[in-house]
Amino acid sequence: MTILIVSLGLLVFLLAVWLLRTFSSKINFFASGLDQQFSVAEISTLWKLARVIDLEDPETIFVSVNSLSKCITNLIEKSRRDGTENTMETQNFLAKLYKFRTKIELAAENKRGLETTRALSNGQRLRLVLKGNGVFAARIINNSRDLIITIPIQDGRIKIKPEEWREKDVSVYLWRKGDAGYVFDTKVLSCGVFWGQNVLYLAHSDKLFRAQKRKSIRTECHIPAQLYVIREAVSDFSQVETAPGFKCFLEDISSDGAMIRVGGKGVNNIQIKLQFDLEGMLILMYGLVRSVEYNSEANQSRLHLECMHIEPAMRNAILSFVYKVLPEDQKNAEVALSELEDEDKKESGNSEGAQELKTAPSGSPAASESKEEKKEKKTEEYSIEIPTEIDPDFLEQSSDGGQGGDGK
Repeated sequence: MTILIVSLGLLVFLLAVWLLRTFSSKINFFASGLDQQFSVAEISTLWKLARVIDLEDPETIFVSVNSLSKCITNLIEKSRRDGTENTMETQNFLAKLYKFRTKIELAAENKRGLETTRALSNGQRLRLVLKGNGVFAARIINNSRDLIITIPIQDGRIKIKPEEWREKDVSVYLWRKGDAGYVFDTKVLSCGVFWGQNVLYLAHSDKLFRAQKRKSIRTECHIPAQLYVIREAVSDFSQVETAPGFKCFLEDISSDGAMIRVGGKGVNNIQIKLQFDLEGMLILMYGLVRSVEYNSEANQSRLHLECMHIEPAMRNAILSFVYKVLPEDQKNAEVALSELEDEDKKESGNSEGAQELKTAPSGSPAASESKEEKKEKKTEEYSIEIPTEIDPDFLEQSSDGGQGGDGK
C-alpha cells in the first residue's frame, strides 16, 4: 500500500513537472498580460497572434515595440479578412494595443535621455529664462569647450545688450527632436564674437531634467487638409464638410494633435476642425490652437493644435500611420508611391529649371522672379484670417467625446 501511494505521488509529481515545462511559457505569458491590465480574452488573442507570427519568445510582446507591432499588423490583416475591422470590439482592442505600444516606446526613450549639454547639436533651438526678464530665444552656434549661442532675442528684438548678460544665471529649455523637452540651469560666462557674429558663452551642464514627457508619439508629414473655424457649439462630430475650408498642410501629426502650416497670422485659443484624407480614410479632428509661431517674412503661421475630439476608428487610423503599423501590401504601396513621388519631383525640378533657361531670357520678368515672390504666391492660395471667438461649451469636450478635456 505504501509503495502504491509513493508511486502515485511520484507519478503526480512527474506529471506536474511535465505540465509546468510544457505550459510554462504560456503561464508566464498570461501572467505578464494580466500584469499589464489585459483581460484573459485579450491575452488569449495575443497568444494566438504570437504563435501565428512565430515569435520565439511570445512574452516579448509586452516589452518589445517590434514584436507588438507585428501582432498589431497581423490583427489588422486578420480582421480585414474576417470583415470585423470596423467592429467596436476590434477598434477598442486596437486602441488599447496602441496605447500600450506608446507606453513601451516612451519607456524606452526615457532610458536613453540626454545627460549632458555636450551632446547638443549646432543649430539646436533654445529658450532662455532670465529671472525677472521673461523668455528669450536663441540657438547654438558652436558646441565646444563652452556652449556658444546667438544673442538671445525677445519679440524679435535684442532687449538686453550682450555685455549685460555676463555672469547671469539662466534656465535653458530645449526640445530634442525625437525625444522630449529638457531644462538645465547654467551661467553666462561672457560675450564675444564668433565667426563674425555676436555671441554668448554658456557653461556646460551635466544636470539636465526632462521638462515635458510626451503623452503621444508624433511623426513628421506633409498632408494637405481643410481647416474650418468653429464659431458655435458642435452638435454632430461626424458631420463631413462639403464646402471648401481654408487650405493648409499638416507638418506633423499624432492622435492628440497636429502642427498645421497655414498662410497669414494665426492666433491662440481658437477652435478649429480639420478634415483630411489619411491612407484612404477621411479624418475629422476637432481641437484648440494652443500656440502659434508666425513667420512675418513668409507670412505663414504654424498652429499647434491640441485634439479635443476624434472618433476611435479615426484615432486608430492616425496611430497606424504614425507607427507605420500597416499590412505588408500597404507598406509596399507606400514605399513605391514615395519613391515615384521623389523621382517625379526630381525630374520636375530639372525640367522646370531647363524650361526656364530656354523660355526666360536674362533680365526678363520670368527670369527675375525671385523664390520669395513664388513663395508669397503659393502662400496666398491658402491664406487665412482667423477670428478670436471661443465657444466655452466646446472647451468642455474631451478627446473621446466626454466632458472635461485636459490641456497640454
